Amino acid sequence: MKRGKFDSLLPPSRLRMIQVFIGAVIVYLLLISFEIPHVLKSGFESSGLDDGLFETLEDAFPRTFWLESEEEMGERDAPSRPAEDAFRVAGGSPNRTPQRQMREVKKVSGLVFEDTLFGGNVSKDQVSELHRTAKSAWAAGKKLWAELEAGRLESDLKTKPENRSEPCPYSFLLSGSEFESRKRVMVLPCGMTLGSHITVVGTPRWAHSEYDPKIAVLKEGDEAVMVSQFMMELQGLKNVEGEDPPRILHFNPRLKGDWSGKPVIEQNTCYRMQWGSALRCEGWRSLADEDTVDGQVKCEKWIRDDDNKTEESKATWWLNRLIGRTKKVTIDWPYPFAEGKLFVLTVSAGLEGFHINVDGRHVTAFPYRTGFVLEDATGLSVNGDIDVHSVLAASLPTSHPSFSPQMHLEMVTKWKAPFLPYGHVELFIGILSAGNHFAERMAVRKSWMQHKLIKSSRVVARFFVALHGRKEVNMELMKEVDYFGDIVIVPYMDNYDLVVLKTVAICEYGVRTVPARYIMKCDDDTFIRVDAVLKEARKVRGYRSFYIGNMNYHHKPLRHGKWAVTYEEWPEEDYPPYANGPGYIISSDIAKSLVSEFEKHKLRLFKMEDVSMGMWVEQFNKSKPVEYVHSWKFCQFGCINDYYTAHYQSPRQMICMWDKLQQQGKPQCCNMR
Repeated sequence: MKRGKFDSLLPPSRLRMIQVFIGAVIVYLLLISFEIPHVLKSGFESSGLDDGLFETLEDAFPRTFWLESEEEMGERDAPSRPAEDAFRVAGGSPNRTPQRQMREVKKVSGLVFEDTLFGGNVSKDQVSELHRTAKSAWAAGKKLWAELEAGRLESDLKTKPENRSEPCPYSFLLSGSEFESRKRVMVLPCGMTLGSHITVVGTPRWAHSEYDPKIAVLKEGDEAVMVSQFMMELQGLKNVEGEDPPRILHFNPRLKGDWSGKPVIEQNTCYRMQWGSALRCEGWRSLADEDTVDGQVKCEKWIRDDDNKTEESKATWWLNRLIGRTKKVTIDWPYPFAEGKLFVLTVSAGLEGFHINVDGRHVTAFPYRTGFVLEDATGLSVNGDIDVHSVLAASLPTSHPSFSPQMHLEMVTKWKAPFLPYGHVELFIGILSAGNHFAERMAVRKSWMQHKLIKSSRVVARFFVALHGRKEVNMELMKEVDYFGDIVIVPYMDNYDLVVLKTVAICEYGVRTVPARYIMKCDDDTFIRVDAVLKEARKVRGYRSFYIGNMNYHHKPLRHGKWAVTYEEWPEEDYPPYANGPGYIISSDIAKSLVSEFEKHKLRLFKMEDVSMGMWVEQFNKSKPVEYVHSWKFCQFGCINDYYTAHYQSPRQMICMWDKLQQQGKPQCCNMR
């Protein structure tokens, strides 16, 4: 028999072994085809290679790991299931293809909160105060949603005078009794502008014993702590029910009762219920090399030179005494407030900050802080140990074009959301927002939502918004919904205690509407390094369940004060381990499980959404191990360099941080004052 060319090189037995080996390799490659791009990507990142090389190689592989099966696609494009009865997924525009339009703009999608929270097999024992609050908010939202769908709100706003915005008078004058009847709040519907000023005539009350029993008695002896202080605040509009309005200026004279034992004046701001760094004026004039505000010092002098806290150093004072040199005792001005003595205080808006004058003399200056503009100052509040005789606000803006929410929006095509992909995505980011946070959403669109991972739809981000109490806000919100295509409306009336429902909605959307491997929750004042958080999620190998964020361990609920949690709400002594709410990531299997438990009426709800997630993950961990990953780079308070996420970032800071990432390639903070 004539032999083939290679018969002498490969015996039949060896040839069969090679064929078997090649077949096994082919099967193995098919099995791991879903993971190949992910492995390559991780390898390139660890080796310092850029994304462009990965994208080139990725195109060479079948994109099956992004796509759904035909059965899954058919199920998603089928007529709405009974459960799809709660959310409006908004985002269509005429220039999108009908197929993608249908996939991205289902009229309703998601969970039936009404049946799940109030119907089915829910027992009376399960109906908590949170459930009752949700029921009320749901009923109000359902009615408002029906009006929005029918287009009745728009006609009501046009025809009914009471629904129109308040007029913008040049000045306001309230007597003390009128101010008291309005709960010590003067409303400035159009805010303030450069040159606006507000004058308060009042009398500080005589000092009284401290009401708080914890500090009512001095440590030394039994002498009671005597207190006399008041607070004047320029406040912004109330954002969400249950959330305090921002303090654009907090002015707090403490005649008696400060820890220093001296009369002081403290000034500050509060953004999203987070206080900034205080400016304390303690009687000493600001240093000569310290920044001024419109040429005025931040703190004027009112303390005597021969007081215990002299401006001279002790060494200089003793030297002057030894050589017999005496110094004339001078005082620029006494402390501007006295118990039982009438005063006239004026706060004026300068170019660089607020200025406080008392009885015709400049006392303090407070520089504007980022996050606020003068038009945001829509209310004046005066509280504490003071009798107010009159309040006058003058030189106010007579029109307020930027008060229209649409002025915060730039209707530019480049800010629109990209199409939803046909298949799976690697990361879905749900952003909690409120109806009137127009400026915050616009800042997110113009900053980290411009990342190439989001623009290419490999990562998808959506805002989750509930309905607002003001009808005109909802009308403007719907315009934003229709244009940008990146908002999911959860149709209940917004309430601070019901944020947990938005978190459930994010999980449902991330496992059904946009099937994602990882699901992230954040707030609309959180700046995200999209590539960094995705890389952090990829570090968990082998499709293990995980929970990534800035973890809290052994935290205890507060039983007293504003943030008090009752034993009925949380009977346990400790919270479960949980990641801080401004930004955390979970694997999709955890999200699927909690959505399923929610629909079965088995998901325990708590008003603190981050604690709720920790509770759900802890329950999931009992059936399948969860890898907890802690990192300080998911910043809870503010920003640190090399952050993954940064919280409490104003719109201006968002843009600044994005610019630094683009121009310098470094994750740096923009801690503006």
